[in-house]
Amino acid sequence: MTLKIALEQPNASDLDVIHAHLAQTYWAKGIARETVELAFGNSMCALARTADDKVAGFARLITDGATFGWLTDVYVMPEHRGAGVGRMLARTFLDHPPLKSLRRWMLSTLDAHGVYSELGFQQLKEPQRLMHIVNMPTRPKDPS
Repeated sequence: MTLKIALEQPNASDLDVIHAHLAQTYWAKGIARETVELAFGNSMCALARTADDKVAGFARLITDGATFGWLTDVYVMPEHRGAGVGRMLARTFLDHPPLKSLRRWMLSTLDAHGVYSELGFQQLKEPQRLMHIVNMPTRPKDPS
C-alpha cells in the first residue's frame, strides 16, 4: 500500500485518531485529548496517510526553527509497521529545507534505536549533561 507523507497539521478527526493511539503508548499513557490537541497545535507535524486519507502514522517536532529540534510522538499504526513508515516520518523533518540548519536534533526511545541510528541519531556521549523533570502537569488546572 502506498502512503503519502507530508508536513501538515492534523485536523479534528485526525486528532481523535492520534489521541486514541497515543493514550495507549508507554510514553503518553492516558494523555488527555486536549493535551494532544495543544501539543500538536504547537509543534510541526508529519502525517502518513493512506490513499483513502486515513492516518497511517504521525510524528511531531518541537523546534525553535533555528538551532534545536526534539522529535517525538512517532507512531505507526499496527497494520503499517515494518514498512519503514516511522523512518520516513522522521526523514520528512530531517529533509525539510528550513530545518537543515538545526544544530542539534534529539529524541527519546525505548525500543527503536535501530530505526533512528539509520538516520544518523547516536546515543549521547555525555548523558550526564542532560537533566529533566518528570511527571509535571502538562497544563495548569482550570481554577473554575
